[in-house]
Amino acid sequence: MIHYILQIIAFQLLFLVTYDLFLKKETFFNWNRAYLLITPVLSFLLPLIQLDFIRQNIPTEFSIQLPEVLITDSPMQVHLLPEVVIGSESSLSNYISLIPIFGYLWYLGIAASLFLFIYKIFKIFKLRRSGTKINAKKITLVSLPNTNTAFSFFNTIYIGSNLSEIKKTNVIVHEKIHVREYHSIDLVFFEILRILFWFNPLVYIYQNRMAILQEYIADAKAVAETNKKEYYQDLLSQVFQTEKISFINTFFNHSLIKNRLVMLQKSKSKKIFQLKYLLLVPVVCSMLVYTSCSEDANAQSVENTNTNSSKSLLIQKIEAVKEQMAVQGNVSPEEKKALKVLSALVSGDFSNIEYREITDDLEIPFGVIEKVPVYEGCEGMSQEEAKKCFSQKISQHVGQNFNTKLGSNLGLTGTQKIYVKFKIDNTGNVVNIKVRGPHLELEKEALRVINTLPKMTPGIQDGVPVSVMYSLPIAFKIKE
Repeated sequence: MIHYILQIIAFQLLFLVTYDLFLKKETFFNWNRAYLLITPVLSFLLPLIQLDFIRQNIPTEFSIQLPEVLITDSPMQVHLLPEVVIGSESSLSNYISLIPIFGYLWYLGIAASLFLFIYKIFKIFKLRRSGTKINAKKITLVSLPNTNTAFSFFNTIYIGSNLSEIKKTNVIVHEKIHVREYHSIDLVFFEILRILFWFNPLVYIYQNRMAILQEYIADAKAVAETNKKEYYQDLLSQVFQTEKISFINTFFNHSLIKNRLVMLQKSKSKKIFQLKYLLLVPVVCSMLVYTSCSEDANAQSVENTNTNSSKSLLIQKIEAVKEQMAVQGNVSPEEKKALKVLSALVSGDFSNIEYREITDDLEIPFGVIEKVPVYEGCEGMSQEEAKKCFSQKISQHVGQNFNTKLGSNLGLTGTQKIYVKFKIDNTGNVVNIKVRGPHLELEKEALRVINTLPKMTPGIQDGVPVSVMYSLPIAFKIKE
């Protein structure tokens, strides 16, 4: 998820840099408006698009595949569960450690941004109630007493009663264009993005660029409908008060007036400059190349290729061992069984009747199993959800049932690490528990707690119930 968000921010930055360098000063206002609306959406979609033909046509010398690092004492066979932290007084720290802090921080930011958005809406409706309303064709005009405010929001124009009649006329013409062009929808769209992605500064920049562009659009069309000289004089004469709300179209904005005047006097851009928008093509293509060739996109295909080649090599070795066993003649049942287990694991054909007798001995790698074992209460979930639920349930079970008084009884201090291995067999029972710890009593307690785990739904591979090995580290923190 973090990688996805970082890609969104990187793509938005590239789109904005392209806009500022090549497009912002052009008078193709509607094209720029479309650019500012489409590119944020593209930044969300592009990381999800992965084109295999792009990756396949990239020369291998430009792609570096680092070796995988797997930290476990039994590679490909044991699933390492998250470490369980137990306090000597209570297991509260265990639950605190499970809280997704960053997720809650995100939601907290969304809640704060949403509250601010609602407050802004409330301010607008408060102004609406305080003014005198005049309903015109498709537009509501609200006259605000004792103020110089002038702005529009959707089909409502708010205008201060202190403005002169000439200024009111120019303001209304200008704001009618905002209403007619549905500019408020654009700004509210970015306001929603600000709520969801409050931590992303580029969303705020996007909204600012859109607000400036909308003023250029309204100015260009308003000048054609009014006296150009009077319109310029209005912009130059005075800077009026306005509401500090990010998603309304304000007429008087001190920081914008100079830019608006410059843009009004600017000659229309030549149509040949529309070719600048073709810059979007190489920008998007470069993003597609990145997303298609990133590690997340092709890791699975690389893994499958490596796995298939490894299987072929293993099958050849197994056949050689079988020939050697046939020549030797004197082979024990245990050796035959071990070879059959290895053959089943390599071939993956667990439904083969030839392997029925060794089903109990099959331990499928957790990373490739079709259906993982399911803890009681985690039924009906997807594969990933079931894995996460399994880990949480195990952690909760250990945290609730471990005797935390043992630390003080044994005179232990600090953090004591206990390592547990267990297998969930093809019937769903927890078996073959092995414990290693710094003290015999701690080992006994860990063994007792794991033995109290409930019966589970066994893992499934190729339609056959199979065994899965787990490794569980337990950190016993003892208060000194």
